[in-house]
Amino acid sequence: MIRFILNEKEMVTDLSPGTTLLDFVRYHQHLRGTKIGCREGDCGACTVLAGEIVNDELRYESMTSCLMPLGNANGKHIVTIEGINFPDKLNPVQQALSDCGATQCGFCTPGFAMSLAGFCLSDKEATEQNAIAAVDGNICRCTGYKSIERAAGRVAALTKDKNGEDAALFVSKKKILPEYFAGIKNRLLELSAGQPEIRNKKREAFLVGGGTDLYVQKHEEMMHADVRFVFDEPGLNAIIEEDNKCILGPSVTVSDLKHSSFFNKIFPNFQHYAKLISSTPIRNMATIAGNFVNASPIGDMTIFFLALDTHLFLSSGEETRTLPLRKFYKGYKQLDKKIDEIINSISFELPGKNTYFNFEKVSKRTHLDIASVNSAILLTMNGNKIAKAGMSAGGVGPVPMYLKKTSEYLAGKKISEEMIKEVIAVMKTEISPISDARGSREYKTLLLGQLIKAHFTDI
Repeated sequence: MIRFILNEKEMVTDLSPGTTLLDFVRYHQHLRGTKIGCREGDCGACTVLAGEIVNDELRYESMTSCLMPLGNANGKHIVTIEGINFPDKLNPVQQALSDCGATQCGFCTPGFAMSLAGFCLSDKEATEQNAIAAVDGNICRCTGYKSIERAAGRVAALTKDKNGEDAALFVSKKKILPEYFAGIKNRLLELSAGQPEIRNKKREAFLVGGGTDLYVQKHEEMMHADVRFVFDEPGLNAIIEEDNKCILGPSVTVSDLKHSSFFNKIFPNFQHYAKLISSTPIRNMATIAGNFVNASPIGDMTIFFLALDTHLFLSSGEETRTLPLRKFYKGYKQLDKKIDEIINSISFELPGKNTYFNFEKVSKRTHLDIASVNSAILLTMNGNKIAKAGMSAGGVGPVPMYLKKTSEYLAGKKISEEMIKEVIAVMKTEISPISDARGSREYKTLLLGQLIKAHFTDI
């Protein structure tokens, strides 16, 4: 049985855990405020909030319910647009959207309201910029974003005097959201006490982390599939330092990396890089191992970790082996992975003080878009010479590419304009882009050359 709190009501259901949360709230609970849009996590019309206790704190994150399996709601507080309504008036978030004229047809409005409510429930600084960033996973086709930005500014002003107070208590006390939020933490603790975890240990079951691409590719199949959920499995979402290495659990999400002070110490610019990766709701759900196994030639986190000489620890339950991520891809969507193997952990050596990293991405829009071309680089310097280099690129071949020739060429070189031109020439000998909707072969080749220039400019 799957047990969770939906708005104010405790739910117990024996529905297939592969059912999407969107279908559960609309068709089984008849809560129609959560809209069906793209069913691919792009439009944000189906946005809900998922609250859970992490390190003894109640933390809410926005998620796209069209890609969220019902099994991943187990033990959480799920909030739909109906769950933030007041009985006799608009709440202050909804009122801000109304006052600023931030809606026309209204189809997308519940998603915007939920994302802004999630901002009020977060520990983010109460700035207009952060409130606007909270809706980077929501698309509006008719209103015009300036009015939505003005509404976001008003919402930010609502939380300016939070001053570190527990967010759920603050929003209920200030009547920003309904008063029942104040009691959710204790209710979740009671819910979890003695509740057996839902764990399908069968190796042949579908392994589901965030489901952000799996549910796009196999939506109907997943609804009734035999699934094993690892999104919340203890030990699979840790970020630790051990023996001069960073070790990640396979279920670590992009948002987990954003929240990790340790990871941000390693990569001081990671907050900037992360903004280029999809949108807030998808970052809250998408797992690192899922990105690797999906094997997209332009997977952002795959390209990021390829440059770091990352190693995977694969386990079949009986045997464990180590494999460099750079050798994981054998062809388009073909992996050096047996059917019964899963990624147990991910590891890379911590960069030294003379090591520099950069990630670049170009897409048709900044948020919620797939890269035309992306690239990452890791340089270890010895004085004014490059001692060692690792460069990766996506969108320029059938697999996420580690640019072996280009990386080897860089070793021993001094950085100069002439050297960068030579590096670009070497790069052109080992890529094989194709023309598609994201650009012609020639454009992608030129673009990667520009990203290489950007790497050296930033570093």
